[in-house]
Amino acid sequence: MIAGNQIVPGITVSLDGKIYRVESAVKVTVAKGVPFIKTKLKNLMTDELIEKNFTLTQSLQDVALTERQLDYLYLEGQDYLFLDIGNLEQVLVSASVVGDKVNYLKEGINIKAMFYGESIFSIELPQFLELMVVKTEPSIQTVSSSNATKTAILETGAKVEVPLFVESGDVIKVDVHINEYIQRV
Repeated sequence: MIAGNQIVPGITVSLDGKIYRVESAVKVTVAKGVPFIKTKLKNLMTDELIEKNFTLTQSLQDVALTERQLDYLYLEGQDYLFLDIGNLEQVLVSASVVGDKVNYLKEGINIKAMFYGESIFSIELPQFLELMVVKTEPSIQTVSSSNATKTAILETGAKVEVPLFVESGDVIKVDVHINEYIQRV
């Protein structure tokens, strides 16, 4: 347990049965009132950002998280099978935890998984991946436009806007955090 005046950015807390990371914490002192801590909390399951105020003496449950490196193996039923690099055990991750990151899952991709006890509650992809374009759709912009793009479908099923010169079979580098083309490899 930690007190409200011990809240600092980066710590992880449990609140209403959900796990949050403190993104920012500011002590607010008012002229005629009780000082409090104004925080921004990120839900580690949904990436939702909320604001919450705490009194200086309010108690919070701090959470110890462990981070492990996993390699993606394959889809098994409705869940995703990964290999824990540290202990070489297979780990099953539910589709709800993977979420829309499934658009960039490819066999052999190394990810970071956050564990609370033995439960995985979030995964983080590498920022950049090199993926093959399997199909491109015709451009809807005029060819004379200097920044004309078209939609490319990648080997993982993700769709990303690419320059007109990118064709099927090309390998491109993608920033998966913002779903954006970086360069042709």
